[in-house]
Amino acid sequence: MSTTTVQEVLAAADVLVAAFAEGRLDDYFGTFAPDATFVFHTTPERLGSTADYRALWQRWVEEDGFRVLGCVSSGRLVQDFGDTAVFSHDVATRVATHAGEETLHERETIVFTRAGTGGWTAVHEHLSARTTA
Repeated sequence: MSTTTVQEVLAAADVLVAAFAEGRLDDYFGTFAPDATFVFHTTPERLGSTADYRALWQRWVEEDGFRVLGCVSSGRLVQDFGDTAVFSHDVATRVATHAGEETLHERETIVFTRAGTGGWTAVHEHLSARTTA
């Protein structure tokens, strides 16, 4: 495993998580390829593009008053497969809706691929619920 690749992928993940946590939606969605796919435990169908995810996000905002208040990433792991890397971690996300505030405990896997510019682009995200002990 290349130490450089791991550091680069962790840096790309840090950018993604920070943009998400800070509500910088253009920056957040910009970390994903246009044809990225998304699987969320809260959504019955797989989302087939970043545009589909952004439209769903907008629906959450309009219908539920959804907004992210913060996000903490822990237990981070990068698996290096050359021009592809799998990043997995635990996330604790504070959100607010019309119903109030809550902290969601989830596990997330993000697949990154090396972009033409040499950086890393997210091409798939899978989010699942995590039980707390």
